[in-house]
Amino acid sequence: MPLNRRTFLESSVAAGAGAALAAGVAAPAEAAAAPAPGRGPKRYSFTVMGTTDLHGNVFNWDYFTDKEFDDKAHNDVGLAKISTLVTRVREAKGRRNTLLIDAGDTIQGTQLSYYYAKVDPITKTGGPVHPMAQAMNAIGYDAAALGNHEFNYGIPVLRKFEEQCDFPLLGANALDARTLRPAFAPYSIHRLRTPHGRDVKVAILGLTNPGIAIWDKANVTGQMVFPGLEEQAAKWVPRLRSMGADVVVVSAHSGSSGTSSYGDQLPYVENAAGLVAEQVPGIDAILVGHAHTEIPEYRVKNKETGQDVVLSEPLKWGQRLTLFDFELVWGRGRWTVEKVSAQVLNSNTVEEDPAITKLLGDEHTKVVAYVNQVIGTSTAAMTTVDAPWKDEPIIDLINHVQAETVKAALAGGAYAALPVLSQASCFSRTARIPAGQVTLKDAAGLYPFENTLEARLMTGAQLKEYLEYSAKYYVRTPAGAPVDTAKLTNADGTPDYNYDAVSGLTYEIDIAKPAGSRIVNLSFGGAPLDPAARFVLAVNNYRASGGGAFPHVAKAEQLWANSDEIRNTIIQWVKAEGTVDPGRFASVGWKLTRDGVPVF
Repeated sequence: MPLNRRTFLESSVAAGAGAALAAGVAAPAEAAAAPAPGRGPKRYSFTVMGTTDLHGNVFNWDYFTDKEFDDKAHNDVGLAKISTLVTRVREAKGRRNTLLIDAGDTIQGTQLSYYYAKVDPITKTGGPVHPMAQAMNAIGYDAAALGNHEFNYGIPVLRKFEEQCDFPLLGANALDARTLRPAFAPYSIHRLRTPHGRDVKVAILGLTNPGIAIWDKANVTGQMVFPGLEEQAAKWVPRLRSMGADVVVVSAHSGSSGTSSYGDQLPYVENAAGLVAEQVPGIDAILVGHAHTEIPEYRVKNKETGQDVVLSEPLKWGQRLTLFDFELVWGRGRWTVEKVSAQVLNSNTVEEDPAITKLLGDEHTKVVAYVNQVIGTSTAAMTTVDAPWKDEPIIDLINHVQAETVKAALAGGAYAALPVLSQASCFSRTARIPAGQVTLKDAAGLYPFENTLEARLMTGAQLKEYLEYSAKYYVRTPAGAPVDTAKLTNADGTPDYNYDAVSGLTYEIDIAKPAGSRIVNLSFGGAPLDPAARFVLAVNNYRASGGGAFPHVAKAEQLWANSDEIRNTIIQWVKAEGTVDPGRFASVGWKLTRDGVPVF
């Protein structure tokens, strides 16, 4: 899609004096008034606020538990909270001395955002305005980078969301596959009026994640390509400087660690924000996203200039708001950045903005009613509390539904006689299926991601390597040493969603052994697994596309694929069965051991 005047936005932001102080936010005196003549150089200060990985959170509400969001740290979530923080900062700094940006992953993640993508889609004729667009427009965002999850629902939904936003969606490295021209606005430029005559031009460069080419291959192949962040930043930053940008801020949906979860499938780095800061001169600050970590302030020295680039990543879901404070000085006919600092504000220190909750109250009520539909019953309660270290029936439920779905899809075909295995992860440690009535939110809570189902052809030898790779999730724990479940998992930062349990096989994971040699007593049908035997693996599209860099599966032959979310497949299965009976599908197929002795 070629750029047009709307998407290639250059917005002007008029400036004025700072106003009252907000809690925890200092009002810079320099921004309030011009210094008297002869009292030193002219100075100006302004603030760029940033959010990232909002993932459909407007309200401080968990639609899977149907109650106010809470976690062990008592964090709060949502744009309604962010709105209150933003208002306070604007009151302290002067609204015209501030900008508000986002680093992506906006329209996927809650049942609120899902509802308006799938149930009552924004793409239908005369359809609704997306709640995230409504909230972000009302708060007054100036720009937002594209995240990888923006592409989960397909490009038409993304384009409609873009149309509904009053601010540009930026993606300098999201290119049209045919022309290799930007498919979205690469940047936006904002003018801040100072008390000293010459405006400050602030350029916001948006960069998204190259992993989109893998994770959302079905939605983007042949339509868009996603080169590396460093390459595109090196192209655009000099252009922005030549256009007169006094300050360059990058909004990057990419973590700072320099690592990738898709192995060698792409020649680009997934978490490249730190590399961009280090390699590309001319950047003053980077709003970091994607990694779901909190980084109040992180400084990276640029190799060419020796100057510090300030990075900050606010915690996901609207739990934090980043503030980049810039201090500029006038000299030799131009503004120069003298100092940059960053901090984060915590959403749990403020109340929700009633203007935002009122604006979207009807949408919230509609979605709450939707998720509380009763879809069946369960003969027993099931939970994921122990699922990261035990083979639990609730994970068996996912695998059972996936395996049954693939078997039905392959029935009567060339691969119908092959045994079907299935992989599943513990996506949430708080998911549960209650005894008695089962609601849509109970079933949906097992699968918070919009993954779809595929069938891949694998050998016994490949599956052994797959399981070994998965088992690196556990911290090596010698035989006889105490086992603390709080410290047992997530070795080397491996997230829960990158630990797969595979049903249809039986095996032990010896956590006393080093990673790579932990799978013991691996068998199928009561006999040792034949390395040459062929199996069908029911697997989600994220894993099948290379997410997590598991061996073999991304290159394995695809036998079948479905376009419906696995979450919906589970919901439809529960509706069709009427009753969920763990006795029909639960088994202990794997367990943790040390020298042959079970850990639990």
